[in-house]
Amino acid sequence: MTEAWRPDDDDDQQRRGASGPVRVRVPAKVNLHLGVGPLRRDGYHELNTVYHAISIYDELTARRGDTLTLTMEGEGAGELALDDTNLAIRAAHALAGYAGVPPHARLHLRKQIPLAGGLAGGSADAAAALVACDALWGTGLSRDELAGIAADLGSDVPFLIHGGTALGTGRGEAVSPVLARPTSWHWVVAIADGGLSTPAAYAELDRLRDAGAAGPPLGSTDGLFAALRQRDPRVLAAALGNDLQDAALAMRPSLAGTLKAGEAAGALAGIVSGSGPTCVFLATNADDAERIAAELATAGVCRQARTAHGPVAGARIG
Repeated sequence: MTEAWRPDDDDDQQRRGASGPVRVRVPAKVNLHLGVGPLRRDGYHELNTVYHAISIYDELTARRGDTLTLTMEGEGAGELALDDTNLAIRAAHALAGYAGVPPHARLHLRKQIPLAGGLAGGSADAAAALVACDALWGTGLSRDELAGIAADLGSDVPFLIHGGTALGTGRGEAVSPVLARPTSWHWVVAIADGGLSTPAAYAELDRLRDAGAAGPPLGSTDGLFAALRQRDPRVLAAALGNDLQDAALAMRPSLAGTLKAGEAAGALAGIVSGSGPTCVFLATNADDAERIAAELATAGVCRQARTAHGPVAGARIG
């Protein structure tokens, strides 16, 4: 007599985990709106932001191992610490602790998202490690459970578990998807030489505000949401904003020339991404994005100019 299939059979297989390598691709993020509120008791600022995942990716591969190790290639090789201070390693430890499994894996990172560039590269790698190790170890957690673990690792990490376009509140870790008709937006990403410290950028914004030298706070995200619903890049361009841009420009004055060059090349709008120093430019379409990127590269105002589109999915196996 043949034994009947039971739903638990698939669960048992999932709990056993993957026998071979697990590859996860995870995107960078930009902030279409980054409103920075007052400093909280926990040392973070209250945020009201709209996250947007774009098609610049890191890839993390997880294999079975007797210990937890991390190797890497690409952007930041030789600069990025690969020990327990690395967010990917911290994410693997956090998942193992939550699930009650040994933190054993060999992780390898192929990095394209620049370090300290305002694109959440470290947070992306933490999200990738959570998704990859969940599959490798067969812990079988939902995306929401992984996002809960991610919230303790960094403000941007929960968003990069999900991707797309989303509202971030609290210190950015409370994420709600933005429901809008599917639209692909086209971007030019101008990558600067060197990075900027995110804590230093927030401290500089506080200093500028205390001195009365910062622009008015952005306030509500309503205008940004309305622009997304209209699906018109010119309308979206007028709604983009970043309270940290004043701080980034004060710390890296050359970024003003990058923003000016992008708009002179025909971008609909340009803003500093997150805490900088990466600048992102909204283009009318893919062809315009390619042309603007070429002009920025020729102008010598950035280390590299790449095109990207969004929104895209968050950390995914494949």
